[in-house]
Amino acid sequence: MSEESVIIIGAGLAGLSTGCYAQMNGYRSRIFEHHSVPGGVVASWRRDGYLIDGGIHFMMGYKPAAGLHRLYRELGVADPSLYVDMTTYGRFFDESSGRGVEITPDLERLAADLKAAAPDDAHTIDDLIAGARAMQGHDLSTLGMGKPPELMGFLDQLAEMWQARGLWKALTGRYARPVASYVGTMTDPWLRSLVERLFMPEVPVWFVLMLLGALADGQLGLLAGGSLEFAGGITRRYEELGGEITTNATVEEILVEDDRAVGVRRTDGSVHHADVIVSAADGHSTIFDMLGGRYLDERIVSRYSNWRLCQPLTMVSFGVRREFPGEPPFGVVMLEHPFTAAGQTIGDIFIRIFNYSPRFAPPGKSVVQVEFESQWENWHALRNEGADRYEAEKERVAQEVLERLERHYPGIAAQVEVTDVVTPYTTWRYTRNRRGAWGGWLPTPEAINTRLKRTLPGLQSFYMAGQWVMPGGGVAPCLYSGRHVAQLLCRRDRRSFVTTAA
Repeated sequence: MSEESVIIIGAGLAGLSTGCYAQMNGYRSRIFEHHSVPGGVVASWRRDGYLIDGGIHFMMGYKPAAGLHRLYRELGVADPSLYVDMTTYGRFFDESSGRGVEITPDLERLAADLKAAAPDDAHTIDDLIAGARAMQGHDLSTLGMGKPPELMGFLDQLAEMWQARGLWKALTGRYARPVASYVGTMTDPWLRSLVERLFMPEVPVWFVLMLLGALADGQLGLLAGGSLEFAGGITRRYEELGGEITTNATVEEILVEDDRAVGVRRTDGSVHHADVIVSAADGHSTIFDMLGGRYLDERIVSRYSNWRLCQPLTMVSFGVRREFPGEPPFGVVMLEHPFTAAGQTIGDIFIRIFNYSPRFAPPGKSVVQVEFESQWENWHALRNEGADRYEAEKERVAQEVLERLERHYPGIAAQVEVTDVVTPYTTWRYTRNRRGAWGGWLPTPEAINTRLKRTLPGLQSFYMAGQWVMPGGGVAPCLYSGRHVAQLLCRRDRRSFVTTAA
């Protein structure tokens, strides 16, 4: 059996996974990565003894009983020491009204707390909690991800229906609507804001119910050593399988001959050929720039013209001389006094406290991070006006954020040792994700329910992996998309698809 060569563009989770499964199945692969380290948006970095994490927020399916655990074993990231169980999802607090609630695994307590805060919406609260209870005991970590759509047959569809048995009421009807639509029946604005911010207002309600059910089942976890440690585990697995990663290697063009992908040209002018090309990079850049927009159909054009992207984030992280025992890892604060960031009004902030593992800070210290959605255009324009203005705005925004934290954690301003600010422009600079988005398509009901092929019309020996072919994105879909590419290669070459556990 001849050993075919594969070039993979991008060493994010999807690219690393593609490389691992390609190597397992006898393909000789090489990854070209734009950044200086693998991981893509799954990133963390050191600042004067503090570990700043800008990637994965929480994990699902990391315990042996979950179907997803098999994937983690195959990719070398099943070690229990990588994970910490999530005992509390987070706290929601509205500064103007003084009302708040903590989202714990105790659904009965959650229902009581919500009713006490918003008694007029008791009926809707009961409906929400009933949906979360319906999700308990069901492992949906691999639903819809077993095979790429090109290989899905009737029996595969029956298997998916069987996996979701008993959940149709929780996956359809009112629960299939976007959260923003579902909360329209609530009378209390505070409760509407809370439910919308349990994840994203655009996701279907069942996704939030799944998270609450998984939390109640003890199936949500945090990364004990941060995102880069997780990506590093898959990187080591790939290299142990014989794969090769070249960093600081930006691909500019995918070379095509007679409608067959044959290689890539990097920005340094070097040309590299292979039998198969896989792009695990930004979808728009891949299709419209690297391939010049030559391999399209109406659905692809419509998708890239009309589907919304995940909103980019600004992240302000502080390394502080302080511990936060008992604080939940996540929190949402609705601000009484909004502030501006690059000309945009910010009315609420998402707080991450990395107090669940000693690996993020020296003893007696912690990392506190604040995130909020930002507009790409504003930060991009500011950066184009000059580095000085851009850096000055970052510094001003960090100070504004710190003043808001001071209200909840008095004295924190004087305890700051490190300040780190990431803008949408930063995300774009290191990942080349379109418009600085942290993910791909916004996980609307339409996007999540659409299955996209891993190939492009009219182009041979080319495949795509990652968030742009797995709408909704996330850790598991990205990893599975790499597995799918290897499955397609094996089917094309009439090989048996195989996996080996680390």
